[in-house]
Amino acid sequence: MSAGRTRFVGMGVRIEVDHLTMRYGAVTAVEDISFTVEPGEFFGLLGPNGAGKTTTLETIEGLREPTEGRVAIDGRDPARREPDLQRRIGVQLQSSAFFERLTAVEQLQTFGSIYGVPTSRLDELLEQVGLTEKATAQVEDLSGGQKQRLSIACALVHDPEVVFLDEPTAALDPQARRNLWDVLRGINESGRTVVLTTHYMEEAEELCDRVAIVDHGQLLQLDTPATLIRRLDAATRIGLAVEAISIDEARALPGVQTVAVGSAGLVIETRDAATVLGELGRREALEGLSVSKGTLEDVFLDLTGREYRA
Repeated sequence: MSAGRTRFVGMGVRIEVDHLTMRYGAVTAVEDISFTVEPGEFFGLLGPNGAGKTTTLETIEGLREPTEGRVAIDGRDPARREPDLQRRIGVQLQSSAFFERLTAVEQLQTFGSIYGVPTSRLDELLEQVGLTEKATAQVEDLSGGQKQRLSIACALVHDPEVVFLDEPTAALDPQARRNLWDVLRGINESGRTVVLTTHYMEEAEELCDRVAIVDHGQLLQLDTPATLIRRLDAATRIGLAVEAISIDEARALPGVQTVAVGSAGLVIETRDAATVLGELGRREALEGLSVSKGTLEDVFLDLTGREYRA
């Protein structure tokens, strides 16, 4: 669980994915995947394009029926579309369509009317996603980040216990993405189970209690981001100002594996950071010092490869 987070015991729902397989003719999109999501957990599904994560998510949501295996939300099959179970589920799709020429609050009213939601809840929702000042703005006049916030508000309108978010920050600029993180964090901290798919490893590392990395329809690894990073045993990166030490001197230091010069300065990779830092200190070559270990992105690339996939 991420630092500073409070677990809401007994809230949210439990999700079970048991030997899930999804085939479309001769194509196997998901192959024998199993995992559980605990009540109140913020769970991430990560994978390259075409890895099977959206198919897995849509099956959990009940939008697709498994070819083989079983999916359950609190022990019930979501594909049966039972109304009382559907009320407990909120879904935010990759791309959301809104009604033309309706304001933000009118969009919420329309979605809320399906569930008999009182209009008094709408102001609360707009405040929760930071759109109070845009309540009377038409959707066409909202920015990309604001539209994503409204999409999430529509998924929350009936106060679900579990929320599914399929790449909610895709195509957003860094500021809008980080701003939306606060909204997603708040959704989880209110006691809801959250299942997220994303291409942004920093986002998953920041938000998720556990992540499942999938590729070619198979589950490769599942654990907390911190555990996956430790398991990778990546080299430590030591950054320095270019003028701190020459490349030849850096390469000659005991414990150094590689030395490179980038736009940010000199980068030394080592598996013996204490020795390298000690040597740099003795040479008074610590200008611009930064030290970083592996990241979830390193884990992801190690498992799935570095080639680009359209």
